[in-house]
Amino acid sequence: MTNTDTNAPGGTASSGVHQLRLVVHAEDLEAALAFYRDALDLPVELDLPAPDSDARVVVLDAGRATLELINTAQRDLIDNLEVGRRVSRDIRVALQVDDAAAATASALAAGAQQVAPPTRTPWGSLNARLEAPAGLQMTLFQQIDPE
Repeated sequence: MTNTDTNAPGGTASSGVHQLRLVVHAEDLEAALAFYRDALDLPVELDLPAPDSDARVVVLDAGRATLELINTAQRDLIDNLEVGRRVSRDIRVALQVDDAAAATASALAAGAQQVAPPTRTPWGSLNARLEAPAGLQMTLFQQIDPE
């Protein structure tokens, strides 16, 4: 079934969804904040400690969110291009940055582990693969050529 309301982005009718929020449990919230907020410059949108509890949620603004669905063959292709071997799990976070090399250096200095350095892809982007705090595998990508 196809919806073609051209008033909505992408030419489809609005689903009523206004935000994609990835919820990640961080055993060490302060270390995760130091990485995502400080090293990657994601601004704090909301910081709510629970009253009478040590519970806390911090929402960081990561710009525009998309849901990228890929099949196994595409996952393997991306892994081979970025890393040279299969390393992906079922969920990977990709953040578009202005400068992939600088963002990678900042992430590494803040405790990320490099899986692969910034690598040029056939899609005209420069992608770096990292293991980041809170158990996330991440790609930092800089779009060099138009998509």
